[in-house]
Amino acid sequence: MSMKRKLYFLVVGAVALLFSSCGSSKKFVYLQDMEMGQGYPYDTKYEAVVHANDRLDITVSSKSPELAVPFNANGGSFQVGVNGAITESGGGKKGYRVDTNGEIDFPILGKLHVEGLKVSEVTALIRNRIIEGKYIKDPLVSLEFLNFKYSVLGAVGTTGTFSVEGDRITLLEAIAKAGDVTQRGRVNRVAVIREEDGQRVLYQHDLRSKDLFESPCFYLQQNDIVYVEPRYRKQDREDKGWKVITGILSFVTATCSVIWAIK
Repeated sequence: MSMKRKLYFLVVGAVALLFSSCGSSKKFVYLQDMEMGQGYPYDTKYEAVVHANDRLDITVSSKSPELAVPFNANGGSFQVGVNGAITESGGGKKGYRVDTNGEIDFPILGKLHVEGLKVSEVTALIRNRIIEGKYIKDPLVSLEFLNFKYSVLGAVGTTGTFSVEGDRITLLEAIAKAGDVTQRGRVNRVAVIREEDGQRVLYQHDLRSKDLFESPCFYLQQNDIVYVEPRYRKQDREDKGWKVITGILSFVTATCSVIWAIK
């Protein structure tokens, strides 16, 4: 076999290997329809919504600290800052659990229905009730989630239930924390199952599309379930076929290289 013919086989094998590699990885490019320099709006004013079984850390502060103390009687001890802000100290935070009726039992104010409300709506509700009762003229109310969590299932690196510090995490961040989508995952079939009005609602997403930014599930809610659909058997066989072809081409290319070097 002439040297030109050997060189021809070597080049053909390398090109075929290159195209086979590109064909098998193209499906895993996220947000591939985005354009450089183009702006894509998303909800910058997102707020988490309160659900049943949430545990909320609610703190009331005032310029007259002694007036706010009764509203923070949910266990633990408190420290009063020079600006009247009250912070909890000593022991873990217990918070207020939202019961199955969507209510919390708040000191002085009694039962408050908070399920379905955003964070700002809950703090406004408590603040207005305190002012209406003439307990404090200008109270400051803050709220944090103590048990914000979501689950990731399917074709990801690590499945399970994950906790969030605070109440803000995007779908892409959640998948990244779970070890990203595996080679067996379908990036165009990523579902978010959400609790809405006592029902489970499924939202389907394509991670290759910029439309993800407009999804109501771009930011996850408490107890959301993210499911990355795995590929079916037919697609698995196609993947195995690509691997076999790639292996054969690699072997042929290596063999030609050795023969060429020896001759």
